[in-house]
Amino acid sequence: MYTFNPGPSQVYPQVRQYLLDSFDQGWLSAQHRGERFVQLMRETITELKNKLNIPQDYTIFFMSSATECWEVLVQSLTPTKSFHLYNGAFGEKWLDYAKAQRPASTGVQFGIDELPNLQNLPGLDEETDLVCITQNETSTATQLRDGAVLNIYNRLPGNALLAVDATSSMAGIQLKYIKGDIWYASVQKCFGLPAGLSVMLLSPRAIERMRKINERAHYNSLTAQYEKMLNFQTTHTPNVLGIYLLNRIIHDRPAIKVTHQHLVDRATKLYDYFDQATQLTPLITNPEARSTTVIGLKAPAPLIDEVKRRALAQGLQLGSGYGNWKPTSLRIANFPAIPDAAFEQLVQFFAREFA
Repeated sequence: MYTFNPGPSQVYPQVRQYLLDSFDQGWLSAQHRGERFVQLMRETITELKNKLNIPQDYTIFFMSSATECWEVLVQSLTPTKSFHLYNGAFGEKWLDYAKAQRPASTGVQFGIDELPNLQNLPGLDEETDLVCITQNETSTATQLRDGAVLNIYNRLPGNALLAVDATSSMAGIQLKYIKGDIWYASVQKCFGLPAGLSVMLLSPRAIERMRKINERAHYNSLTAQYEKMLNFQTTHTPNVLGIYLLNRIIHDRPAIKVTHQHLVDRATKLYDYFDQATQLTPLITNPEARSTTVIGLKAPAPLIDEVKRRALAQGLQLGSGYGNWKPTSLRIANFPAIPDAAFEQLVQFFAREFA
């Protein structure tokens, strides 16, 4: 069985051996205040920066999920309000989390075939603390490429920081982290690991703002977490197993430029095929807005149901659509842990039954 579900998604087959190793090596009962764990943290952070081309002066934090990242960013870096540009369910949910704690927060929705801009947007002003974007919107299979992110970064108002949700792209495609102040992702997508851990990056500019605000009212306040991370520690008991698995998979993976090119090539082939060869068509018509890591397809609801049913019978689990697109679309994860053989089997399935 291959799963193309965009999350939780296919894990690397090596995870089975990593789990056995973690038990045999005593990591499941390791002390998180001991030197052994400190060394694991130090090695993991070094590997992440080297393999993903993360700037050396960015600070890495580990949390439980992307949802916790939403919460922490509101608590610790948003004294007044945030502004959100979104075109799908996860970007909108981030806005909802922000408004629950900072009612002045606002946002603007743009179309799934459009690219956003920051000109003449209501609610975006000098009081904005964070401008928030979703680099790869899993629900709509859309992506903001480097140029779009750079355009937003260069037009930030006042002292606003740029926060980027990269949940379904980090560790899959090469990101220009220097063009954002905050980046975060969960590991159950392109990292190819079980859910329960997220990675968040802060630029020196974001760290300076965090220190100035100095929010300490929560167990996971960024200021306290930062002070602990200076010594490769955490404020509370961390997901030791998750960090161990992350350490192993990042160590064994190639540099991100290799993975990036592989996924781009594979996505290009898939889009070329679905643009012309099947009864289903790409959900996103604008090539500049199409995601590399999540391919969305659309068709009438009865056909979508039939495709998913027949695929599952042949050992191929396709991802359902999301939100308003659920009945009339499906999503195919193009994550690194899914082998090329699975995509070959998928294309043969569509060619055989839905050409």
